[in-house]
Amino acid sequence: MIGRLTLAASLTLFCTACDSNKGDTDRLATARDFPRAYRPVSQGGESSFSSEETRDDRREAATVMALANIKPGMTVADIGAGEGYYTVRLAEKVGESGRVLAQDIDPEVVSQLGDRVERERLDNVSIKLGSEDDPRLPKGSFDRIFLVHMYHEVSEPYAFLWRLRPALRKGGQVVVVDIDRPTADHGIDPRLLFCEFEQVGFRLVEFVRKPELAGYYAQFEAVGKRPQPEAIEPCSQPGERDDNVAA
Repeated sequence: MIGRLTLAASLTLFCTACDSNKGDTDRLATARDFPRAYRPVSQGGESSFSSEETRDDRREAATVMALANIKPGMTVADIGAGEGYYTVRLAEKVGESGRVLAQDIDPEVVSQLGDRVERERLDNVSIKLGSEDDPRLPKGSFDRIFLVHMYHEVSEPYAFLWRLRPALRKGGQVVVVDIDRPTADHGIDPRLLFCEFEQVGFRLVEFVRKPELAGYYAQFEAVGKRPQPEAIEPCSQPGERDDNVAA
């Protein structure tokens, strides 16, 4: 059964103040103006997904693209594109008049994806190398930005989302597909996802659970002004707030 969450004040329940993170030498220098993520981070490459054929059999990509209202002529980004499951299907959906930017932070993966794009003659696809705290997307370029089964691996979510936000066109939205389980186990609790996005100036516009996704679908839009990095408050893991109060 499809579940939907409406916008509510509960999005802010998991925010918690913290001290400045300047001087955190174990972090990327470019991320130190932002708060540290108050959660463990999944290690890339350890999660196992079904084959592309199996995912197509359950209509995963078709379902996600329908929910995201992908149309010919759109410009979309596939962040953490990996082997290109979504990249090639988005390329077909947006057509010759549309564009797809496929990005990953692993140079070897980017090279392999480039080979696939050439082999399948996807002339409307470009490939780009990103970084852990910056997707390196051109400003004002995208109708949709996809983060599919990868957001839980982002080690600097506040810096990452803050730098991603300007890449949206007017009316553009960010799509997240993930699994409702701890971030250390290659998923993320939806409440924590909502909180992290909200802290960088995004609003949840749709949330759906469907068996075709083997997880959930969330869609966000940017609202208001992008906050200054020092104004962002990190979000705690769901349940920790209640535990602290009880103690």
